[in-house]
Amino acid sequence: MLLKQYLIIFLTSMVPLIELRGAIPVAYGIKAAYPDFNLLLAYIVIAVGNMLPVPVIFFFARKVLEWGKDKPVIGKFFTFCLEKGHKGGEKLKAKAGRGLFWALLLFVGIPLPGTGAWTGTLAASILDMDFKTSILAVMGGVALAGVIIGVLCTLGFGALFGVV
Repeated sequence: MLLKQYLIIFLTSMVPLIELRGAIPVAYGIKAAYPDFNLLLAYIVIAVGNMLPVPVIFFFARKVLEWGKDKPVIGKFFTFCLEKGHKGGEKLKAKAGRGLFWALLLFVGIPLPGTGAWTGTLAASILDMDFKTSILAVMGGVALAGVIIGVLCTLGFGALFGVV
C-alpha cells in the first residue's frame, strides 16, 4: 500500500543535488498525508538510496572526466571540472592535513547546496582517497545531514525545502 511512497523517496534520494536533503522533507510530507508511513523506515530507505550511486561515482566519474577532457564539445567543461576538483582538493588537503576524513564527513554532512554524497565522493576520488575511508566519511556525512534535515523538518522548517 505505501510501497509507492517508499519508492518515491528512494528515487528522490538518488537524484544529484536533491539527494537526502530533498528526500527527507518529501518523507515528512508523505507522513502528513499517510499517518501509517514509518519515518524510521523512510530514513533507512533514503540513506540506502543516497549511498547506492557512491561506489559508481568513486570508481567511474573521474575516469569519465579524464576520458572527456580531450573531446571537442565537452572537453573544456570536463577539463575545468578536473582542474577545479584538483585545486580544491589540494587546498582541502593542505588545510585538513591528517583530518581529511573529518573534513570530507563535514563537507557531506553540512546540508548546503552542492555538498552532498555525490560531490563529496567525486572530491574523494579526485583527491585519491582510498575507497574504504571515502565511503565511511560519506556515510557519516549522510547520517549527519539526515539528522540535521530531520530536526529542521520536525521543528517545522520543512517549508524551506519546498515541502511540508
